[in-house]
Amino acid sequence: ANFSEQVVESFPSDISTGIYYGWACVGNGDVHKMVLSIGWNPFYKNIKKSVETHVIHTFKEDFYGEILSIVITGYIRPEKNFDSLEALISAIQEDIEEAKRQLDLPEHLKLKEDNFFHLPEGKIANDH
Repeated sequence: ANFSEQVVESFPSDISTGIYYGWACVGNGDVHKMVLSIGWNPFYKNIKKSVETHVIHTFKEDFYGEILSIVITGYIRPEKNFDSLEALISAIQEDIEEAKRQLDLPEHLKLKEDNFFHLPEGKIANDH
C-alpha cells in the first residue's frame, strides 16, 4: 500500500530512509504486522520519495481508498540498491521475517492493542 504524495510530504523530514516494521490497520479492520519502506527505491530509480507499506496479511480484496493507519515500532536497515530483482525480492523476504520476529517481542506486541487503532466510528486521528 503506497501512501499519497501529500502523506509522504507530511512525514518528519528528519526520518531516515530505510526499512521499518510495525503495525497496520486498514479502515476499522484488524491490526496486522507490517514492513514499511521509506525512501527513493533506487532499484526503480524513483525521483520522488515514497512510503510503501507491506501489510503481512492476505486480504480477500483490494482496499484502495481505505484509510491505512500505521505505527512504526522499529528499524531494520538502511535503503540500498540491488543488482537484480531477485536480490531485491530476497531482501524483502528477509525484512518480512525480521519484522515478524521483532513484532512478536512483548514491547512491540503490546502496541498492536493501542487505542490509536480503535478510534470511534467516523473519527480520524491528527486530521489524517
